Amino acid sequence: MGTSTKPKARNLSSQASAAGRPQQAVKFARRTSSGRIVSFSHDEDLDLSGDFSGQNDYINYTVVMPPTPDNQPAWPSSENKSDEHTIRFGSEAQNASRQAGEQEDNYGSRGRSNDKAKMERRMSIMKSNNRSILSRSQTGDFDHNRWLFETRGTYGVGNAYWSDQDKYGQNTELSMSDFLDKPWKPLSRKIRVPAAILSPYRILVVIRLVLLCFFLGWRIQNPNRDAMWLWGLSIVCEIWFAFSWLLDIFPKYNPINRSTDLAALRDKFEQPSPANPHGRSDLPGVDVFVSTADPDKEPPLVTANTVLSILAADYPVEKLSCYISDDGGAILTFEAMAEAVKFAEDRRWMKREYDEFKVRINGLPEAIRRRSKSFNSMELKKAKSLAREKNGGVLPSEGAVDVPKATWMADGTQWPGTWLDQTTDHKKGDHAGILQVMTKVPENEKVMGQPDEKKLDFTGVDIRIPMFAYVSREKRPGFDHNKKAGAMNALVRASAVLSNGPFILNLDCDHYFYNCQAIREGMCFMMDRGGDRICYIQFPQRFEGIDPSDRYANHNTVFFDGSMRALDGLQGPVYVGTGCMFRRYALYGFLPPRANEYLGMFGSTKRRAPGHLEDESEAQPLTSHPDLNLPKKFGNSATFNESIAVAEFQGRPLADHKSVKNGRPPGALLLPRPPLDAPTVAEAIAVISCWYEDKSDWGDKIGWIYGSVTEDVVTGYRMHNRGWRSVYCVTKRDAFRGTAPINLTDRLHQVLRWATGSVEIFFSKNNALFGSRRLKFLQRIAYLNVGIYPFTSFFLVTYCFLPALSLFTGTFIVQSLDISFLLYLLTITVTLTLISLLEIRWSGVGLEEWWRNEQFWAIGGTSAHLVAVIQGLLKVVAGVEISFTLTSKSAGEDEDDIYADLYIVKWTGLFLMPLTIIVVNLVAIVIGCSRTLYSEIPEWGKLMGGLFFSFWVLSHMYPFVKGLLGRRGRVPTIVYVWSGLVSITVSLLWISITSENRGKLEV
Repeated sequence: MGTSTKPKARNLSSQASAAGRPQQAVKFARRTSSGRIVSFSHDEDLDLSGDFSGQNDYINYTVVMPPTPDNQPAWPSSENKSDEHTIRFGSEAQNASRQAGEQEDNYGSRGRSNDKAKMERRMSIMKSNNRSILSRSQTGDFDHNRWLFETRGTYGVGNAYWSDQDKYGQNTELSMSDFLDKPWKPLSRKIRVPAAILSPYRILVVIRLVLLCFFLGWRIQNPNRDAMWLWGLSIVCEIWFAFSWLLDIFPKYNPINRSTDLAALRDKFEQPSPANPHGRSDLPGVDVFVSTADPDKEPPLVTANTVLSILAADYPVEKLSCYISDDGGAILTFEAMAEAVKFAEDRRWMKREYDEFKVRINGLPEAIRRRSKSFNSMELKKAKSLAREKNGGVLPSEGAVDVPKATWMADGTQWPGTWLDQTTDHKKGDHAGILQVMTKVPENEKVMGQPDEKKLDFTGVDIRIPMFAYVSREKRPGFDHNKKAGAMNALVRASAVLSNGPFILNLDCDHYFYNCQAIREGMCFMMDRGGDRICYIQFPQRFEGIDPSDRYANHNTVFFDGSMRALDGLQGPVYVGTGCMFRRYALYGFLPPRANEYLGMFGSTKRRAPGHLEDESEAQPLTSHPDLNLPKKFGNSATFNESIAVAEFQGRPLADHKSVKNGRPPGALLLPRPPLDAPTVAEAIAVISCWYEDKSDWGDKIGWIYGSVTEDVVTGYRMHNRGWRSVYCVTKRDAFRGTAPINLTDRLHQVLRWATGSVEIFFSKNNALFGSRRLKFLQRIAYLNVGIYPFTSFFLVTYCFLPALSLFTGTFIVQSLDISFLLYLLTITVTLTLISLLEIRWSGVGLEEWWRNEQFWAIGGTSAHLVAVIQGLLKVVAGVEISFTLTSKSAGEDEDDIYADLYIVKWTGLFLMPLTIIVVNLVAIVIGCSRTLYSEIPEWGKLMGGLFFSFWVLSHMYPFVKGLLGRRGRVPTIVYVWSGLVSITVSLLWISITSENRGKLEV
């Protein structure tokens, strides 16, 4: 191990022995580059100059042998042994052990061989089976150092190798596991953005803010006397743009990343332990919701693929349940789900017959029509036969026998939902509630497959599948069903009765599992220390089928990888409708177990909020904000009400560390789920009836919130307003993948729906200005921006026309292009570019993706956002209701081209304003250039200023122009007509204004 065999070391030991052998310790030291000796034994520094100096500092150490049991004077062995020794463990440790043995033999041969009897008495301590003798007197912990030197044991702790068969001495009943106590491991950790990126980013934001203040001050102090109206419009727009930029950039102050430890999750919840001797899963249950409404626009094959991916997720089968909400009550969706379950049971993990499965799914519409026609013909014959018998053998006149054209199920019964030929009690908005459990609750024990089962070897494979249920809530005329939010709340109640998973994962029908461990990734945050304060885990949305250039910014990476990561460093990301794992207890409207209040103008003062989970009294203290009052009206289902406390307890993290608050004991979730019975299913059908929510808090304080087309944002805001936190979970492999509309018309209608919901939020009580004190200041700013951003459309449209107006009139927004204006413009542009580049660095967004986002911001801002503001104002002022249709997820007519929809041009009124801006700017460029070229005194500075800003506008509108051209120049006729009308109108106005001005000058 070292230099203990050197003469110097032996002399040191001999001197210590001659001086009465005082108690010594093993000391290790190294020589630093400055020549100073540093001791590894935390004792005084050692002077090892001379023979002990060398080039390798870590080899230059000395070993002073300790007093071992056979290296003692006549003292009792129990009084003068060293209690603590500092030992360096490494590859040299075993050598030191052997050398220590040699030293002990040398010392023992010096006059003490006659003390064998005393030595045997002293060493007899180790032959005792009483382990407590080896414990330290004060702490009661096992004294490994004392045992090591008394038994000459092998150095096996640390970096040295220790064989599994080796034991610590004879009859001690000790092994390596007694000394390797596993430390407590967190399931997730927060990764800060490097200061080399974040610090310059923050500094540049402050610099640009100061520059904007100086620039706007300079603009106000230097008006353009020749065109005050143009100057005034530009000043108002620029002030709003600066304000909007602040709302967007401030919440990005503290972006973070997160990582999970799936191995630690398995060790805690799925490994044998005293509380879980068989190693069963102690993870909480998860209910997965899939929502669909129209099989014509949401193909059943897409929905079936999503369900199959859920059933194959890597999560304990007995803890996973899947529910599909068919808000249209379509038999096509029902039978498609039945086919999906059959495929999962018969050919799970098998792709060979998938084409056959697709053929069956795509053939369902025709099969249902033929079946219904056959059954209706049989019913008509029966009705005619019965009428003939009643009429004395004579068939009544034609029309007297009328049989409704029903839609029939495969078992020969009429479909209780929407019929193909809709009629009363069987049409959209008017049908009975339907609940069908298609797969039963799986057994608690694994069911392994057998060899050559269905031509596949399932040996060692768990062939169970999770419980799956089809749900279609009852709908009747006269009831407000509240669109998707109402359907999700019906699923919440039905799942609480059937499975009551403490966590809920909701997915759109076109978003499937791309990462089978996505649920485990989210569970790492929910089950970690402090996880009881998390209301939901939001996963980023990733899309397939997007054109390579991402013409309309469908990937939306600037939002999902930039803004959402930044919000994760505050109170958490917003809820965006799909790919979100909820805590069921938080959806019920309860307060978090611990929360903070943020006081002061900027929320700089933090204090613990009152009204905790520990308060057992039913009467919570009154608060100044309605969101902080606990919900009381859950409906009249006793089964559902009893499930609330169970879901809260099962959703707690594991109490395996003293720092875990509000935890549950290990092994509490090992009991199997009871099988479903008829009364339970009947109760589940009762809670999805259309009258169940009457006089309750559903949609107001409980579940998804009603009153907005963007119920997702409002629901997440309410939870944050109560003090809950959310987490953004970005996995290495995408958690889920879905589809997005790549057609320009569909994309603009999607943006219109989002923007209209934001306007509704701004004019409602969900405006962040009215938020509670539990909402962080920057989080409040982020939610305020959600409601304000559509109003930027008025200023953006105005600013897009300013370059054209400047070219028409021969003026500019400033008096002249002097050095001050150009310097301000340059510095503001440079700082914005640097900020964007640094944001690209910490978010991982590509430069092209960032530019596409800027382009579509201008396109959407001048079209969909403007219409959304107008619709929102009409709803607030005149009470005009807003209705939307589902975005079609069907493919284009060209099946050989997956991007066929990209080239389809479907005219919509949203095209009018962007098209007008493009035409007006093109006409203005022609007029401005012509006037300047033929002018006696050309003003090139004003022309260049107008041309620069016109080309800036047109560069942002380039994807819109490509969308209008379609494939091979198939431009709709209305585009030509509208462009011609705008061009003629603008030209006539310019001629009229110019002639009038010339007449005044002549006079």
